[in-house]
Amino acid sequence: MRKINCIIADDEPIARNGIRNYAFKLPQLNVVALCKDGIEVYKAIKETNADLIFLDIQMPHLSGIELLRTLKKPPAVIITTAYSEYAVGGYELNVIDYLLKPIAFERFLKAVDKYENWMNPELLPQLQHSPQGSLSSAEPFIYVKSEKRMVKILLKNILYLEGLKDYVKINTTAQQIITYQTLTYFEEKLADNRFTRVHRSFIVAFDHISSFSGSELRMGTAIIPIGRTYLKDVLRKLNLS
Repeated sequence: MRKINCIIADDEPIARNGIRNYAFKLPQLNVVALCKDGIEVYKAIKETNADLIFLDIQMPHLSGIELLRTLKKPPAVIITTAYSEYAVGGYELNVIDYLLKPIAFERFLKAVDKYENWMNPELLPQLQHSPQGSLSSAEPFIYVKSEKRMVKILLKNILYLEGLKDYVKINTTAQQIITYQTLTYFEEKLADNRFTRVHRSFIVAFDHISSFSGSELRMGTAIIPIGRTYLKDVLRKLNLS
């Protein structure tokens, strides 16, 4: 098993040691640095081959948010903080997960599992097409991992997929499902004439398009932009060019 080299950054010794003790319980984690402020984290990133940072937001000298905005290619990040208002903003900074203090070991384990799934999607049965003529279902479907469950989605029920950095929102006729994958991954797996990428952030199902113009598609109440580089291909697939 390849070790996951991780940095633990927190200005509070109790919180820092608590995460370290959790990490010691997991054989795949290798703690390469303990840091008490943003400057130490910055140096540790430069000096170690870190894969993952458990990063506190409120730290002296350089906050976790400021640090992430400074680095061009930071390691993967799991935010740890006592302030719930950073949850949404954290995902905009391309973090893997957000842990609210005090952190339970079960929640810590879930975050590490999420990182491993994000790094090694090929090791998981995240997406499976039903075999032709399968007795289990006459309709083609996929399985998508979401919150430690394998969720079955019939292809005919998918409206569109929206890519948001390190996760994808799958919008169906019945629900919205979030999975930690990339839109490119789904573009390859949904190599089906009923789906097409229309924007760097969107894949849509043709069957559910209600109307369109040269710049957008309408799917019920949803408005999906068409990227300029995708327009010609979209029109071709709609048999309009």
